[in-house]
Amino acid sequence: MGKGKLVVLTGPSGVGKGTLLRALRRRHSDLKLSISVTTRSPRSGEVDGQHYYFLTRTTFMDMVDEGDLLEWAEFAGNLYGTPRRPVEDAIAKGETIILEIELEGARQIRKSFPSALRIFVLPPSLDALEHRLRQRGSESDEAIARRMARARTEIQASDEFDMTVVNDDLNVALEQIEDSLYATLTC
Repeated sequence: MGKGKLVVLTGPSGVGKGTLLRALRRRHSDLKLSISVTTRSPRSGEVDGQHYYFLTRTTFMDMVDEGDLLEWAEFAGNLYGTPRRPVEDAIAKGETIILEIELEGARQIRKSFPSALRIFVLPPSLDALEHRLRQRGSESDEAIARRMARARTEIQASDEFDMTVVNDDLNVALEQIEDSLYATLTC
């Protein structure tokens, strides 16, 4: 793949970022994921250092104060962030690291790591997004309404990114991301 690169994948909840990322990694085993740090408790089956690094709020804020995070945000009362050193070390070794993060974190990356390729994933429509959220069957109508309101705001920020991809057809969206990713990596 050539020299290392940081790739940021963001978009509203339910747009299919995780599905796209899993498909990308199946096709390209050399793409690496950054392991985030969080203050939330591990969920059943999650392993410290594999899914997240689980930290105390104090330790997390020490990392913020020391500039040890590329980005961080608070979501649902918990802090989440991307450790700077592992990402920079991997890129220095020529690896490509992908971050799947929220809009706020992606905006921070623009400042802390301006050479990153930033991709915003859009739904085919707001109706399609709401349908996807409802298909999950895991949230109340109120929670879905909150996610939809947030999605409307996030979508307005899509023009801040290097590239937008409409995730209507998974294979088409995947090919668009691959084309952009590999064109950038060979420059």
